[in-house]
Amino acid sequence: MGRHATLPPTILLDPLLGDWLREDIGRGDRATQGLFSGEMPTTSGEWVAKQAGVVAGLPIAARVFRLLEETTEFVPLVAEGEPCQAGQTIARFEGKADALLTGERVALNLAMRLSGIATLTRRYVEAIADFSAQLADTRKTTPGLRLLEKYATQVGGAVNHRMGLDDMAMIKDNHIQAAGGIGKAIARVRQSIPYPMAIEVETTTLEEVEEALQHGADIIMLDNMTIECMEEAVRRIREKGDRVKIEASGNVTLETIRTVAETGVDYISTSAPITRSPWLDLSMRFK
Repeated sequence: MGRHATLPPTILLDPLLGDWLREDIGRGDRATQGLFSGEMPTTSGEWVAKQAGVVAGLPIAARVFRLLEETTEFVPLVAEGEPCQAGQTIARFEGKADALLTGERVALNLAMRLSGIATLTRRYVEAIADFSAQLADTRKTTPGLRLLEKYATQVGGAVNHRMGLDDMAMIKDNHIQAAGGIGKAIARVRQSIPYPMAIEVETTTLEEVEEALQHGADIIMLDNMTIECMEEAVRRIREKGDRVKIEASGNVTLETIRTVAETGVDYISTSAPITRSPWLDLSMRFK
């Protein structure tokens, strides 16, 4: 199951879906409009998974069809975050033929993309299921799709890192260089952020970890450190108490994630479930 993933509210979702439908429809669905005239027939069918994976995005597909015709019925047969097998029927639909044909590609594209992300996310999550560390996503997302891609990582079992730049003050290497050091960067940022926004600092050395601790960072990212360096950083941070959260990041793969989790970090962030996931192949079949 996913981590109680929450669908975006329709006030945010509908404008996105509307834009993508307009992109695909253009000046009209030529084939569908040419095929039917007069009273539009009602048709039904099913969605079938052509390969095994974790399902995500079926309620979003349903919304696509209902935007085109509000009477369309689209019933998921597999809950979000549940596995499916090749050949399994995952949804059934019934409605006006024009809405179903016109919305088919946008609905399938979204569900295949999101299911692919959820499937790979689940593999990463299961690899560290016996550790306390949690998998977190990143802001490496497809422009325009961030809201849904991050929803899909939740469905797969990850926690969302910040959605955008305004979620948290994250001080990275270029910020540190521009400010003249970690301490100066934290002091300047703290003067302007609202309460109770957290400050995260990206560190690459033990000296930077110590400076971040000294100046009161709330979260310390251990970026591209060796495992030995990471272990020592975790030990030093834990000596100060458990207030500061620890995030590991940088070149995390399915082969290395368990070793990273063994260091005792709280979070492991990676863009891989979004940037490296293949689509899950789904098809829409009319009866």
